[in-house]
Amino acid sequence: MSSSPHSGAPEIVGIREAHRFYIPALGDYLAAHGLLDGSLRVMQFQGGQSNPTFLLETDTEEATHHYVLRKQPPGEILPSAHRIDREYKVMAALAGSDVPVPAMHVYCEDADIIGTPFYVMDYVEGRVFADPSLPELAVGERAGVYHALVDTLAALHAVDVKAVGLETFGRPNGYVERQIRRWRSQYEASAEQTDPAMDALGEWLEARIPPDTRPAIAHGDFRIGNLLLTPDLSGVAAVLDWELATIGHPLADLAYACMPYYLPHGVAGVKGIEGLDLSAHGIPSEASQLERYCARRGIDGIDDWPVFVAFALYRTAAILQGVYARALQGNASNANALQVGKRAGLIAERGWAVAQGVD
Repeated sequence: MSSSPHSGAPEIVGIREAHRFYIPALGDYLAAHGLLDGSLRVMQFQGGQSNPTFLLETDTEEATHHYVLRKQPPGEILPSAHRIDREYKVMAALAGSDVPVPAMHVYCEDADIIGTPFYVMDYVEGRVFADPSLPELAVGERAGVYHALVDTLAALHAVDVKAVGLETFGRPNGYVERQIRRWRSQYEASAEQTDPAMDALGEWLEARIPPDTRPAIAHGDFRIGNLLLTPDLSGVAAVLDWELATIGHPLADLAYACMPYYLPHGVAGVKGIEGLDLSAHGIPSEASQLERYCARRGIDGIDDWPVFVAFALYRTAAILQGVYARALQGNASNANALQVGKRAGLIAERGWAVAQGVD
């Protein structure tokens, strides 16, 4: 069972060798929780998810059901990484809100069942597009995807954190300051020789930390590639990959979602739309997206926007630098690692260009 990635349907393959687990034990667990009364079939979603993700097809007396299982990867992991418990908690809290999320069923922290903690949620049918230029779609279909992106993000940021029980999900104040210092520290620790643009941008950001605002749920990786769109593209069926979610500054999320406007189109490994004739391609401008967000949130405008954009680029470059450093530790001649290193430098330069445009 597989689907063509060109249609936007998720690609489903057999379970990869590194992610195999004892399926009968999972079947027993699902049966004990009322999710299985018959056979169980398991396939894996293809892609680069940090947390392996599987399609479950189960039978009960009434019907065949489809669920999705997400689990931590095997092996040793950092304590703060692959927090599937946080994914489960935030999606469960958003049930019934204006933010589309799958229905959550069970979270299992017992690693003895399938080797790592996992959770099970409903399978939601939809389409995913990784490239923000949306080459798979007709020109007239693209604006709707961009509007759905910003409308869904505005709905997420409008959720009352306390009302949904997430007031302890993260520290409400000082989010941007903590993030800037965290990623500056991690970048400097992973770079044998730091990039002048990153050095300058890190100093620039620390001198321009924007003030706190009303805390919101911050997705942390909000982009077109993490939206499951309805099959007819009329809206968002579900928001995916909540691993980095916390309580934070909503504009940091918005700037990250707008990052493709600042990255060049046509560069391998860089998901950008800068350089495209946006109007000819049916893609809304950044200005119109920001105006739409403000209208949905009921706010007059956005302060310190270049700071948030520069931070989004800085954070992304720092993450890529870490990937580059880890790859080189394993194989100094790794061609892909060298390309990742080049992308980190390019993104840093774009961030520094944004900063220089302010001063």
